[in-house]
Amino acid sequence: MAESVYTEIEVAAPQATVFALLTDPDQIVRWIGTEANLDATPGGLFLVNVGGRHMARGEFTEVIPVHRLAYSFGWEDNETVPPGSSHVEIDLIARDAGTLIRFTHSGLPNAKERDSHRRGWEHYLSRLKIAADGGHVDPDVPMKNM
Repeated sequence: MAESVYTEIEVAAPQATVFALLTDPDQIVRWIGTEANLDATPGGLFLVNVGGRHMARGEFTEVIPVHRLAYSFGWEDNETVPPGSSHVEIDLIARDAGTLIRFTHSGLPNAKERDSHRRGWEHYLSRLKIAADGGHVDPDVPMKNM
């Protein structure tokens, strides 16, 4: 049975700022990865070098500017979670103080991968929050056990 990661975080930034942090290659590397090639259009490429050691690859499946993103997700050179084998959905909901981010990563093959991806996403979404809130985020470095 496929496993999922779900979380919500609030950031003190408008939806447009958060959307840019998720879709602009120069912005996404502020909080996740060391390099990125993104084409945030349906069918476009999602490619991020996470921590300088793992290449995440997928394809955008839904893009509603400033409101919603969805893309397939997986890891190059990984038989358990190969490129395109799971799915990420991100909804951006306007709040008085900023934006609520609803994040779901579904289609993970087992509890071990769910837990590993949960730890990774918790780490990176906390970095996204700092960047969205206007704070300084140190360059991405490899996480242990990711």
